[in-house]
Amino acid sequence: MKILSAKQLAEADKISIKKQGITSEELMERAASLVFEEIHHRLENRPIPIKIFCGIGNNGGDGLVIARKLMEHDYKVKVYIVNYSNKRSEDFLSNYDKLKALSKGWPVQLKGENDLPELNKGDFVVDSIFGIGLNRPIEGWMAKLVNHINQSGAFILSVDMPSGLFPDQAQEKNAAIVKADYTLSFQAPKIAFFLPETMDYVGNLQILDIGLDREFIGTLESNHFLITSEYARAIYKTRNKNTHKGDYGNVLIAGGSYGKIGSVMLTATAALRTGTGLCSLFIPECGYEIIQTGLPEAMVLTDSDSKMITEFPVEFEADAICFGMGVGTDEKSISALRNMLEHTRNPVVIDADGLNILSMKNELMELLPENSILTPHPGELKRLIGEWKDDFEMLDKVKAFSKKYKVILVVKGAHTCTVQNDSVMINNSGNPGMATAGSGDVLSGVITSLLGQSYEPISAAVLAVYLHGAAGDIAAKEFGFESLLARDIANNIGRAIRQLFNEP
Repeated sequence: MKILSAKQLAEADKISIKKQGITSEELMERAASLVFEEIHHRLENRPIPIKIFCGIGNNGGDGLVIARKLMEHDYKVKVYIVNYSNKRSEDFLSNYDKLKALSKGWPVQLKGENDLPELNKGDFVVDSIFGIGLNRPIEGWMAKLVNHINQSGAFILSVDMPSGLFPDQAQEKNAAIVKADYTLSFQAPKIAFFLPETMDYVGNLQILDIGLDREFIGTLESNHFLITSEYARAIYKTRNKNTHKGDYGNVLIAGGSYGKIGSVMLTATAALRTGTGLCSLFIPECGYEIIQTGLPEAMVLTDSDSKMITEFPVEFEADAICFGMGVGTDEKSISALRNMLEHTRNPVVIDADGLNILSMKNELMELLPENSILTPHPGELKRLIGEWKDDFEMLDKVKAFSKKYKVILVVKGAHTCTVQNDSVMINNSGNPGMATAGSGDVLSGVITSLLGQSYEPISAAVLAVYLHGAAGDIAAKEFGFESLLARDIANNIGRAIRQLFNEP
């Protein structure tokens, strides 16, 4: 699914109005009616106080339509008009008149901090103050209104955007932004919904298709995409009946050290669960019995050193190689990575200490095979690309790194971003329970397995990230967030694959 900018969505509105032969007010009615339907579906006419805060532009007009629809269905609604200027959009004014004609009590006018209304924990607040057109921070008494809403304890639903949140530019520090519990956004996701600094303002997210012209949207160029189950399903390769294990790749996972053999076991388990035909591990001697006993499906090669990797089996013919988890950053481990890179031409997966070694020895970056996949968490990423002032600068630096070294970066986080050149694929599966030791090792195993099964590197990375998150979601339903283990993610990959095709 394309992630679109505010400018692109505004243009899509105009084109749709023209091609569909409707007015902007009719489009507003259509969009706001969908929000009403979602609210009505959830509240089911329960006598909950609904308090709607409307700006005086088109986002406020959406709020007025929602208020009218709710009143027509006998909800207890109170409307507040946030007067932040003397200008009002035509569609706002038209819907304001319609609401006055329906309601016995006119909307309450808010003009300053002395007008802040009482809000209670049992209230249902609809935030319809600012939408995607906002391009400056909320200040003055309106900032106090935003803080008042946030501190009320009420349930907050934002229409299209949480007010104060910019859709596609960096926020100022300590900006006043509505912290929504739920956001109903129109037609396409906005990138701010998924970035670490701003995602917490969005709450649960739902995209409403308001019927903008699909042909025009199809022509819009975007470098940012949201990975959906439909996209993952399109990438996935089904198996032929007449096959054998040799058709599904032979992967080699190199890693581990004394006390950290579990990391490579998790990676190998995930690789096998994702369908690799053969899985071999290259580990220090101290891990031999552990792997042979705990993971009999895997084959084991050992380093001559008992406690760490000091070399690499360059003669081993693997369809995909993963290096890094638990290897440490000793000079001998650095030598092993160098040896591997000097003798490998196919894309490799580099994780954990493998990434730390790259950041220590920048010259090794030049040895990375084209389309290799690097999987940093935020700390590892900073060591690779340096500090950044905001999430947008971070993405720019990741794109530049990808282009410079011709690699793919899987930037791990709540919404993991897979970056190749200027393209950013943002994942929407997964949950907080996956913030646990070994989760990244599992992801590396899934990527390596798919790479070994002849997926294109970018497809392997994107599909792996989605399946990893989906498996975590399935596991969380059984164990909850707090009790979720990395092995639970690995053991639910098969269910995540079946779920792509709606199989139990």
